[in-house]
Amino acid sequence: KIAEDAMVANNPVLQDNWANNNAMIYLDTTNGDVLAYVGSIDYFNQDIDGQVNVAVKPRQPGSSLKPLVYATLFTKGFNPNSILYDVVTNFSSGTPYEPRNYNNQENGPISIRKALAGSLNTPAVKALYLAGINNVIALAKEAGYTTLTDPDTYGLSLVLGGAEVKLIEHVNAYSIFAREGEINPVSLILKVEDKDGKILEEYQEKKRSVLDKNVARMINSILSDNGARSFIFGEKNNLVISGRTVAAKTGTTNNFKDAWTVGYTPSLIAGVWVGNNNSSEMNSGADGSVVAAPIWNEYMRRALEGTPNEGFNEPEIKKTGKAIIDGELIGRKIKIDK
Repeated sequence: KIAEDAMVANNPVLQDNWANNNAMIYLDTTNGDVLAYVGSIDYFNQDIDGQVNVAVKPRQPGSSLKPLVYATLFTKGFNPNSILYDVVTNFSSGTPYEPRNYNNQENGPISIRKALAGSLNTPAVKALYLAGINNVIALAKEAGYTTLTDPDTYGLSLVLGGAEVKLIEHVNAYSIFAREGEINPVSLILKVEDKDGKILEEYQEKKRSVLDKNVARMINSILSDNGARSFIFGEKNNLVISGRTVAAKTGTTNNFKDAWTVGYTPSLIAGVWVGNNNSSEMNSGADGSVVAAPIWNEYMRRALEGTPNEGFNEPEIKKTGKAIIDGELIGRKIKIDK
């Protein structure tokens, strides 16, 4: 009911941005239980194909896949302080591939913390190059994605949403951050009994660890750092909930066909998708922070009422003695030749 209310309350924002549908998943990270599940804004509305369950339909995740890429990069020795160069770069030896940031600006040497928190595109593509596409796909498979099966076709655009994921799997995959490396399969059914009360099937925990604990803590530290994202999103944004420690990430496809927000506490995750079932474009500027984050924020505020605030554990970031990795060149003037 809270999920449906949050959708209805923000429907005018969707209509103003030429979006007619959205979906939401809310689950318990400790066991994978789905607590709220809305597959479309109106099941009975045939004009928007309301009976299509978007929660299990593959859609492009935009930048909401970036945490998975940076987590893979962290397993190779990088950390939130490490520096990437945010300058226009051609990543192709053939047809030019020069991804740009959302605001078309460049920031020069920038920490991974700010690059991920601000959802910058050029550093993210460099992060995928350094992490290795096959390594990212391997982690994605461990995190429960079933749609990321053909890395040869994605290329470096994978980190910007160049492949499709399912909302329900995407939300559960964020458990590897919330639970510091652990994940459970999504649980929709707790028990099945026959007419005589005999149990035919019953939920059994299948928790497993797929990510280093400290790597997960690094991602949590970044995604819960509102100060780090404020240079792009502003201090007051819909990824902040007063009195709560939450981590969150938005995503938008470059043609504004899909907008996402996934955010979590250590125990609970909510994910919202906004768009049109027929993949028609939304209004220019209808990004995840504009159309999906308000729904996510309103839902989380109400769903978490009366529960204690949970914080994230701080990561350990060791010095490596390498200036770029340790983030010691920020603020210096560096001439970039090519």
